[in-house]
Amino acid sequence: MHRRPLLSHLMTGALLGIAGSVRAQPAPAQFAPWPTRPVTLLVPYVAGGPSDTLARAVAGPLGAAIGQSVVVENRPGGNGAVAAQLTQRAAPDGHTLFIAASGILTLNPHVMAHLPYDPIRDFAPLTVAIAAPNLLVAHPGFPATTVAETIAWLKAHPNQASYGTSGIGSSEHLTMELFAQRTGTQLTHVPYGGGAAAVTDLLAGTTQLSFLNIATVATQVEAGGLKAIAVGSPERHSLFPALPTVAETLPGFEGGSWHSFVAPAGTPEPVLARIHAALAQCLRLPEVEARLVRIGFSVVASSRAEMAARVAAELARWKDVVQAAGIRPA
Repeated sequence: MHRRPLLSHLMTGALLGIAGSVRAQPAPAQFAPWPTRPVTLLVPYVAGGPSDTLARAVAGPLGAAIGQSVVVENRPGGNGAVAAQLTQRAAPDGHTLFIAASGILTLNPHVMAHLPYDPIRDFAPLTVAIAAPNLLVAHPGFPATTVAETIAWLKAHPNQASYGTSGIGSSEHLTMELFAQRTGTQLTHVPYGGGAAAVTDLLAGTTQLSFLNIATVATQVEAGGLKAIAVGSPERHSLFPALPTVAETLPGFEGGSWHSFVAPAGTPEPVLARIHAALAQCLRLPEVEARLVRIGFSVVASSRAEMAARVAAELARWKDVVQAAGIRPA
């Protein structure tokens, strides 16, 4: 007769004990305060480039979304390594974010001998924000007008064409190396200190053709100063819808760059989730997207998992291209 009350009493006591244990736990991580002060966006290049454009397009809306000011800080140097190290050493609390171009995360590890950061270990991926393909462009005097004609001409004239890029190991450089490997052609590489110098010499006819970022050369193509042969994206691009892709001739070919947001490794998961949500919201604002699309970018706003997968895949992909090209880390 006393067993049911006793059992009820024991169960009540157990439940109270569990509740007390739960109450004794630290506050759940999702309640970690963020932000508590201004957020810094580190840009690895000088003002005016794609990374800087992205930072300034997002900074205002992001500040409004999170209720704190967002400060853009340009820290160029070391092909992005200076800003990468600042991020690596920053407190992992969500108040320092880094706009990392794809080359910083997926190309530098293969072409820099003493890389001062690890692209996987030292950063927490947030989102691939924007992407832009490289255009295969040529001086108007170059005789080929299609990818097939370009391949045929290069095979008939090995090492007689030179191409300019923003530097050894850049996206433009490795895209052309990939093209040469896929087509069995040989060209002479002329590295410059930036994309603007490569465009200047291509316009002058000092070099004959190049893969250059669409945001860098769209104006010159539209003005007729350069001849666009094909686009390196998987699909045709909205700025030049009649322009074929390289992949239409070389299936699976892709060459371009993207820009992402990362945080220091060790940033709490709830904070990363809140930053990602705020960034995705800002990137999809009509005025922000229009500003970026107008100069050649596509807004991606990927998930964190998608970004992590993309970094891993491109690290492997470009390693093979670098090795096949015989590029030695310097």
